[in-house]
Amino acid sequence: MTDRRRMPGGAQLFLIGACVGFVIALVVVELVPMPEEPDLAHYREVRDFVREAAVREVTDDELLDLALHGMLSGIDVYSRYYDRDEAQALDRETVGRYVGIGVVFKRPIIEGQVLFPLAGSPAARAGLAVGDRILEIDDRPLAEMTSDELRATLSSLDAETLRVRVVSRSGEERRLRIQPESVVDPTVRHTGLVDRERKIGYIAILSFSRETPAEFDSAFRFLEERGMQGLVLDLRGNHGGVLVSAVRIARRFMAPKAEDRGGVIVSTEGRGEPIAYRADPEEAWYAGFPLVVLVDGESASASEVLAAALQEHRLAVVTGSPTYGKGMVQTIRRFVEQETVAKITSSYYYSPTHRNFERTVPPGREYGILPDLAVALLPLEADEIHAFLNRYSPPLEAIGHLEDWEREEGIQLIEAHPPDAQLQAALDLFAGIRPGPHRIQNE
Repeated sequence: MTDRRRMPGGAQLFLIGACVGFVIALVVVELVPMPEEPDLAHYREVRDFVREAAVREVTDDELLDLALHGMLSGIDVYSRYYDRDEAQALDRETVGRYVGIGVVFKRPIIEGQVLFPLAGSPAARAGLAVGDRILEIDDRPLAEMTSDELRATLSSLDAETLRVRVVSRSGEERRLRIQPESVVDPTVRHTGLVDRERKIGYIAILSFSRETPAEFDSAFRFLEERGMQGLVLDLRGNHGGVLVSAVRIARRFMAPKAEDRGGVIVSTEGRGEPIAYRADPEEAWYAGFPLVVLVDGESASASEVLAAALQEHRLAVVTGSPTYGKGMVQTIRRFVEQETVAKITSSYYYSPTHRNFERTVPPGREYGILPDLAVALLPLEADEIHAFLNRYSPPLEAIGHLEDWEREEGIQLIEAHPPDAQLQAALDLFAGIRPGPHRIQNE
C-alpha cells in the first residue's frame, strides 16, 4: 500500500533548502581552508626553515619528534615526551615486565653461559639450568651473533618457539624449546637474613612497579618462614615509580587510627581536587613489625612517599642520608596510534604532616626528607652499594648450584653485600646500640 500522506509545500521547500545549504557548507570547508592556529603556523615556518637550511637532511618526522621532546622537557625537569622506543622502556619500568626468556647470563653475555634463570620464567620452565651454555639458537651458532643480536633474539614477542641447543657444565648436550613471553622484571632485587643470630631480614626494592607489592609480600613471607624478627627495608637508589605500589606497602605496616592524622599516607594536590591515600585495615598485615628503612640521595619520589609515611607515623626508624627531594606527581597519557607517551607534572605530593619534599619549591633546598639517624658514606662506598642493589640476586633454589660452581672453579658468582655503614647502623639499632652521629630533625 502506498502512503499518500504529503508534507506541506513550505516544509518541503525548507527541507530542500537545508540540504542544499549543508552541501554548500561541505564544499566551502573543502575548498576554503579554516584559519590555522598561530602557534601551528609558526611551527611550520620554523620547520620549513630547518628543513631547507640545516647542514644535514632532516625529515619531518624527526623534526616533529624533536619538537615534542622539547615542548614537554621545557615545562619542568620531570615532564617528558617518550618516542616509541622510550615508551617501551618506560613500560618495563612501570609495568614491571619485559619480553624475554627470563635468564641472567654470566659476563660476558655473548658467551651465553647461564648464571641462573629467574624463578617461574620461560627459561626455568624449559629446563635451562645454572651453568648451562647456549651453543645455538634456531640452528644459528651463538659465536656468529653480537650481544645485541642475542638480546633481540631472546626478546622478540613475535618469535616462534626458540630451538635452543645447550651444553651443561658436565658436558651433556640438550635441546630445549623456549618461548619468549612477558616476564616479571623483579623490583625486589635482594632478600635474605643479614643477621642470623637476631633473625633480622633484609629486602631491597629498586623501584616501584605494579608487580612490586606482590614481590614484597613473597619476600616477606619467605623471611617469616625463616624466623624473621625485624626487617631492614632498603630504598637506597630507588628513584620511585608507581605511587599506588608504594602506598600499598605503607599500608602493610599501618594500622589506621582515627586520631593519627586520619591514617593519611600521602596526598596529591594540584589544580584539581586533592586526593588522599589512606591506611586500609584489610591490608595492614605487618602492622607493628620492627622496621628500619634505609634511604640516600638517590631515593626519590614514591620511595620518599613510603619513607616519609613510615617516619611520620613512627612506624620505622629512617636511617642513611637525606633523600633526593622529588615531590611532583606526573600524569601519563598514551597515544596508541603513534605508540608514544607524554608525561606531565600535574600535582605535588604531601606527607601525612603536609610536608612537600619537592626540592625546587621556594625557597628551595638540597634534600627531600632527612633521616632520623644520619650515617654518611664515602662516594666510592655509595657507588659500590648502588651497583650491588641494581644487580639481580639468585633465586633460593639456584644458590646451592652456584656455590658448587664457585668451589669447583675457584671463582665468585654470588655477590656478597659490599661494606655498608648504613646497613650496619640499622643492625646496631636492632641490637640496642646507638650508632652514628647525633639525630637530625626534619624541618
